[in-house]
Amino acid sequence: MYEISDNKQLAPGYNLLKINAPLVAARIEPGQFVVLRIDERGERIPMTVCDYDREEGIISMVVHAVGKTTKRLSILKPGEKILNVAGPLGVPSAIKKYGHVAGVCRQGTAAALYPIMRAMKEEGNRVTVVIGAKSRREIIFEEEMRAFCDRVIIKTDDGSAGSRGYAVHGLTELLKEDRADLVMAIGPTTMMKTASKIAIAHGAKVLVSLGAIMLDGTGMCGACRVTVGRKTRFACVQGPEFDGSLVDFDELKRRQRMYLKAEKISLQAFEREKETETQKTDR
Repeated sequence: MYEISDNKQLAPGYNLLKINAPLVAARIEPGQFVVLRIDERGERIPMTVCDYDREEGIISMVVHAVGKTTKRLSILKPGEKILNVAGPLGVPSAIKKYGHVAGVCRQGTAAALYPIMRAMKEEGNRVTVVIGAKSRREIIFEEEMRAFCDRVIIKTDDGSAGSRGYAVHGLTELLKEDRADLVMAIGPTTMMKTASKIAIAHGAKVLVSLGAIMLDGTGMCGACRVTVGRKTRFACVQGPEFDGSLVDFDELKRRQRMYLKAEKISLQAFEREKETETQKTDR
């Protein structure tokens, strides 16, 4: 069993969850993830680790409460426990001296980009990060990024923070005035597809972290397969990072939508269950 050491809200729908997992914390590297399960009847879901404390044995991740399991995770209290945390999984990010590294993300994926860009800076790169969000309320990890980034650009759909526009608009503006040697994109599939096109058009290498559907996280089930350079790759063991110029994003997006109906049914059943529990308590 893995104990929750802290759980706090960062923004509406986003929680920073800290779990006591010393063996994972001892080996995890930027870009890697874990697969966790709350209990014996729970589904296995992949979660990117955004930070880790090797001495304390703590790993941190940001939970976006959109489905049954993520909503269950978001309401766990310190001291409560979950059944499984398997990891570290996936190939670590290729941290080396590139020159100028530009990162682009949207809302909660800033947490996944954070350890990679921090490691890039520690390696001696100049780093710029573009964070996009619906509004100021949905921005997370801005101050954490500013602590080491050479520049942080904020874009919001409504213009309530930074300037109005999407993250990809910020990337375009950046690359027009300041060449990047590498663009690292993490976020919604459509955003990563567009960011890849922008990076290529400006002569930059581009890496994307793919949010493929995963089950076991060890390459056994094949659920996470993606097409990269017209070849089948398994995101859990050969990724999650791939060359954005070679990824078939349209296929990835179709596969990501395969279980939307089942996910909706599961979430509705969970919400009815919680509502029934609340009514019984009120009585």
